[in-house]
Amino acid sequence: MLEVLTDAGPTWPEKTDWSSLAERAVRAALSQSSQSVIISSKACVEVSIRLSDDAEVQGLNASFRGKDKPTNVLSFPMIQSDLIEAIENSDDGEVLLGDIILAHETCAREAEERAVSLENHTTHLVVHGTLHLLGHDHENDAEAEAMERLEIRALETLGIDDPYGDREHGMTGPIDETGN
Repeated sequence: MLEVLTDAGPTWPEKTDWSSLAERAVRAALSQSSQSVIISSKACVEVSIRLSDDAEVQGLNASFRGKDKPTNVLSFPMIQSDLIEAIENSDDGEVLLGDIILAHETCAREAEERAVSLENHTTHLVVHGTLHLLGHDHENDAEAEAMERLEIRALETLGIDDPYGDREHGMTGPIDETGN
């Protein structure tokens, strides 16, 4: 069983059902991954999503990554990726897959720059963050391409266009969660 807990801070527009958006994004990411069994696991697998602001994300980025600047999304995996397959064997039947936090101001600015809705950009970032919880990364070109393919497929299931589709015209690009 998958449980997605979402906490939307006051800077995030109230008109959007951020909890439903986050749950759909996490499920889409999981469904395209090799760990899709998590969705129907007997164990209660929890993902925590915090929709915050640049100040909080900057503090976390500085504390955990040594980069004293805000970034769009940070992921904090709670399970080593090579142990995810064993979640069914948890002692109490509950597993925290990890935490994802997004910075509103950065996400809103990026959405505007990409001419996409904040909701679609946030969905993309939650998909991206979820894949990080599963051990995916983009430290080199091969890893980045593999991760982007998963993101594109997950977003496609949600009716969201390929966010990497127009690189040659400078319209989109890789998610920059490094804070650079």
